[in-house]
Amino acid sequence: MSLLDRHTGFVRALRHGGLPVSLAEGLDAARALTVLDLADRETLRAAYAASLVKRHTHRPVFDTLFELWFPLGESPKSPEQMPQPPAAAPADSAPTPDTPAPDTDAADAEAFRDRLRELLLTDDEIALRALAREAVGRFAGFEGASGSSWSAQLVGRALDPKTLMAGLLRAVLGGQLPGGVAERNARRMIQARVDRLNAHILADVRRRLAEERGIERVAETAVRPAVENLDILRASRADLVALRREVQPLAQRLATRLTVRQRAGRSGRLDFRRTVRASLSTGGVPLTTRHRPRRPHKPELVVLCDASESVASFAHFTLLLAYALREQFARVRVFAFIDTLDEVTRFFERPGGDVGEAMRRLTAEANLVRLSGHSDYGHAFKVFVEHYGDVIGPKTSLLILGDARNNYQDPALSALEAMVAPARHAWWLNPEPERDWDTGDSIAGVYARHIPLIECRNLTQLGRFVGELA
Repeated sequence: MSLLDRHTGFVRALRHGGLPVSLAEGLDAARALTVLDLADRETLRAAYAASLVKRHTHRPVFDTLFELWFPLGESPKSPEQMPQPPAAAPADSAPTPDTPAPDTDAADAEAFRDRLRELLLTDDEIALRALAREAVGRFAGFEGASGSSWSAQLVGRALDPKTLMAGLLRAVLGGQLPGGVAERNARRMIQARVDRLNAHILADVRRRLAEERGIERVAETAVRPAVENLDILRASRADLVALRREVQPLAQRLATRLTVRQRAGRSGRLDFRRTVRASLSTGGVPLTTRHRPRRPHKPELVVLCDASESVASFAHFTLLLAYALREQFARVRVFAFIDTLDEVTRFFERPGGDVGEAMRRLTAEANLVRLSGHSDYGHAFKVFVEHYGDVIGPKTSLLILGDARNNYQDPALSALEAMVAPARHAWWLNPEPERDWDTGDSIAGVYARHIPLIECRNLTQLGRFVGELA
């Protein structure tokens, strides 16, 4: 593969991975290649990152793809480092397709572990990477139903670095007593080195797979979306932590945009009579316009969110963002429901409070379940109109959060219309892909005839929407 093909493929893969790389930025990176020492791989990585990466959350995607498109070196092709056939399985065990079967020699694995122990104590990054590559060539190969392949899990099983922690801690601490700050720092340091080892192993496995199957094919499965493009409903626990870190900066950017928009509109509507009168001093030419004073206006926000298990993570993040933006609204009132509805504003009123704790209190203390504990949008809407209908007025923006899966209950369209009609604006954010609307017990299409339904599956879509709230 030529350098030009590698460059264009890398840029294309970054865009597919969710990085906003423009044509000009791609050309900037290409120009940088003409003045760099291409043999210096880390300088090449830094030049590409400076040209193409805009946010720190994009760096993991960038690094993963860089390792695939600009690998450290070709894999050795010696017979001992090619994928080996698995050992014969016991007669009473039934092998499953594509399940790696380890074929490692215990003495060989122990020798690798001894070397690993020394490297984790000395923190030699180059040697650690070399050991990872060697271990992948020795332990990662296996034969599955679809042919030869490589598995990082087999390397982890052979080296099992976690079992070295106790001995490493004793060596680092020396004669110090266990426990306390010293042990915590030592444990954190060793774990960081183990994490780097695992990253080197995974990168080398991906490189070998890319050599055999093609870079594009491996890149499709190796790269996870950038954090702002993660599907909130399908996020892992680690993803949820990353998403929470991104919500506050997103809210700050959106609040700044809203403030600028409000300042830009302070001139008010044109006062035609005063403008004509002022033009008399310039011969009837209206060189200066006059405007009516703009009425101070700060909208109110009313949020209804489905708090059932299927959309709980989505409700968590939208509520977090709404409350981060509450300074842009005169009042924010929040109502949650499952098969009945309760006002939960009280759980979020404490300034600087932890929204995660507020959500836990909401789940435990709020009156959200009436009978089955399954979502019943129709009954929730009826309860809202009956008990809280007067909170929606001409200054109110109404926001409903949920997947519109009503479990075949009465949709209560008349109650929804009674909520939407008096509101200044009304929106429904649905965390499901639009292709899944009106499947199964979803009645998104029915509700969409009475209130705008917007697909909102990730922080990018959420940020785009909230920018239009005021």
